[in-house]
Amino acid sequence: MSDSPEQLRNGLTYADAGVDIDAGEQLVDAIKPLARSTARPGSEPSLGGFGALFDLKAAGFVDPLIVTTTDGVGTKLKIAIETGRHDGVGVDLVAMCVNDLLAQGAEPLLFLDYYATGRLSIDDARRVVAGIAEGCRQAGCALVGGETAEMPGMYSDGDYDLAGFSLGAVERGHALPYLDRQNPGDLIIGVGSSGPHSNGYSLIRKVVEKSGLSWGDDAPFAKDRSLAQAL
Repeated sequence: MSDSPEQLRNGLTYADAGVDIDAGEQLVDAIKPLARSTARPGSEPSLGGFGALFDLKAAGFVDPLIVTTTDGVGTKLKIAIETGRHDGVGVDLVAMCVNDLLAQGAEPLLFLDYYATGRLSIDDARRVVAGIAEGCRQAGCALVGGETAEMPGMYSDGDYDLAGFSLGAVERGHALPYLDRQNPGDLIIGVGSSGPHSNGYSLIRKVVEKSGLSWGDDAPFAKDRSLAQAL
């Protein structure tokens, strides 16, 4: 008597291990229009290749130096996860990276993200990537790719982490700071920050914890918004 298909099956699938490959493919389809919306001269923002190409000449550079940065959002993600406010952290991710490019005089050109989670929620992930695309549009750089990793056992359900990688360019001789051009008597101009952005949130969360406030309470410094909205 021949064995049934159930008896012959002696392997495990990704689904058995808690990884939903179909959800990953659906997410890629959902974020392709977001990537296309960040197109800029020199870029080819079509997802799916092993790597992304960028034409520096088409971007207007003559003798460029490449500048690269990487960063994350940090524990500010805990507020996003606990309150379901996933729309803004992608903008933060881009800003944390491209601000470092700007500090060296480089023009942001392209951006890649890394999204890691225990169980992939297509809606949450799409909202995060929509924020990344918005950040890229504000910065004038192209979202050219990234990686979505579903890792059950590494992250609890609902938890996720973000990292970003940006590349910029600056013409040779124009990289900042101009250490060899600084002289006594030069002026330093400081620009006030619009907020903590993604810095210091371990301390901020500890202050909130000790204050007894909840994320839905009115922010003491912004009465028209909840604490979560203000932060």
